[in-house]
Amino acid sequence: MSKETERQRWQRNFADLLQELRVAQTGVQILFAFLLTLPFSNGFTRTSDFQKDVYIVALLSAAAATAMIISPVAFHRALFRQGRKPELVRFAHRMASGGLGFMLVSMVSAVLLITDFVLDRGIAFVLTAVTAVWFLTFWVLLPFARRNWGEDDIDDDDDDPQTLTGD
Repeated sequence: MSKETERQRWQRNFADLLQELRVAQTGVQILFAFLLTLPFSNGFTRTSDFQKDVYIVALLSAAAATAMIISPVAFHRALFRQGRKPELVRFAHRMASGGLGFMLVSMVSAVLLITDFVLDRGIAFVLTAVTAVWFLTFWVLLPFARRNWGEDDIDDDDDDPQTLTGD
């Protein structure tokens, strides 16, 4: 069985990152589309100044998330066939991480906006805090707590068919 070359590893890393970005991109685009249409709905005129401020935070952070999550595509186009895959992967990783951060802000802000509109503000803050903790747990705390899983193993062992089948 041949070992993966450095170039192949960068190619695989980029392909893996693009697959992850496809999932995030769909979610952020749906949220962004929802937020773009919200001011045109009948009930939006009944929002308070606080709710409008929260809406602006949600909208702008969704726009930032969209820009950052899609930016690796533009970066790839600019560097296409220049042999700069390591640079592209590092950039795409930073943009994906930043985009997820903005997506978190947007989603939590959207929850605050909606819950504040339909419930008492105190309950809205509690539900929003629970939502923020929920997202932070699954998007930050657990991944970083488990970051060293399999550190003793070779990085690519999980891709080895023999490892997957136990042979």
